[in-house]
Amino acid sequence: MPDAYQPATAFLAGLDADWQRHIAAVGPCLHQPHPARDPYESLVRAIAYQQLHAKAGDAIVGRLVGLFPDQAFPRPEQILATGFDRLRSCGFSAGKIATIQGIAQATLDGVVPDYATALAMDDEALIERLVSLRGVGRWTVEMLLIYSLERPDILPADDFGVREGYRRLKGLEAQPTRKQMIEIGSAWSPHRTVAAWYLWRVPAR
Repeated sequence: MPDAYQPATAFLAGLDADWQRHIAAVGPCLHQPHPARDPYESLVRAIAYQQLHAKAGDAIVGRLVGLFPDQAFPRPEQILATGFDRLRSCGFSAGKIATIQGIAQATLDGVVPDYATALAMDDEALIERLVSLRGVGRWTVEMLLIYSLERPDILPADDFGVREGYRRLKGLEAQPTRKQMIEIGSAWSPHRTVAAWYLWRVPAR
């Protein structure tokens, strides 16, 4: 519901003329979380999209889901029982296959929490728990927090699109570093998720 983001949008538009102009051009925030997805599914999907354009990620996830026509999404047991070559045929690299198999095993072992447990956890506690898994970085868990758990104050400071969006928004010559992005973004709290949504949509000048 766009109306739910109106207070955040108004807050950001009030920061300065650059934000006001950009938000006026983009319009209301249409962020679409997927709260039905459990952490396991969200992590596997995020791994598929790592370092790829959305269309490429969509294709990989589509092929993975296509291997299991009777399921909305493959369960951890199915991922572990699927051979390397079949997963490779979906478009996963060898490194990503190892990562999603690790996520599947960690889910069965209880390291990756179920939805209710994750919902009750603090942002940083969940990040700390999940970055212990091979191939799962902070960005991957932040995507889970934004899209599955609907956390309103997440700024993925490692995200190229966020940093490049800010560079374009402000007409800077260079992107801010991760540390600079965290410092700059602290002024956007408690609406950093919506700020990231808008930064992903800053056009090239």
